[in-house]
Amino acid sequence: MKLYKIKRSGIDNKGRGLYATRDIKEGTRIIDYVGKLITKKQTQDSDKYDNNKPIYLFTINKRYDLDGDFPWNTAGLINHSCDNNCDYDGKGLKIWVKAIKDIKKGEEFTCDYGFGYDENYKQFPCKCKSKNCCGYILRAESRWRINKKFAMSNKNKLIKNSK
Repeated sequence: MKLYKIKRSGIDNKGRGLYATRDIKEGTRIIDYVGKLITKKQTQDSDKYDNNKPIYLFTINKRYDLDGDFPWNTAGLINHSCDNNCDYDGKGLKIWVKAIKDIKKGEEFTCDYGFGYDENYKQFPCKCKSKNCCGYILRAESRWRINKKFAMSNKNKLIKNSK
């Protein structure tokens, strides 16, 4: 029996997501992330990997990336959340999704997409609605920068309004 089923997402209103078909224990391997192995040069030379469309690309090592932008990559339906219940793991040239906490039957699988903080972060708004969401799809280690930026902006507004 598969550990997941495809349904309309509670996070991505326009798309689909993967949901647990039974209770799943932390550490369980849920699904393989499949795709085409490509060289770093192919990644750099292709216009397929621009920020104007979804990117399903993983760094495998210094030489290769894994392009998961194919209809048969069911793991590509897993949406981002700032309070994720799954994470990506791998060994060699393989990547899979595993539970990082216990997941209840019917719960949507989510991962932290791990985007870094750079000048393009505003192109990737987050819709997860979790308590610790910073409003953008950024890896957990980078969210403090946005939270700090918002805190400073709000502090400056308060000071300006009190004058």
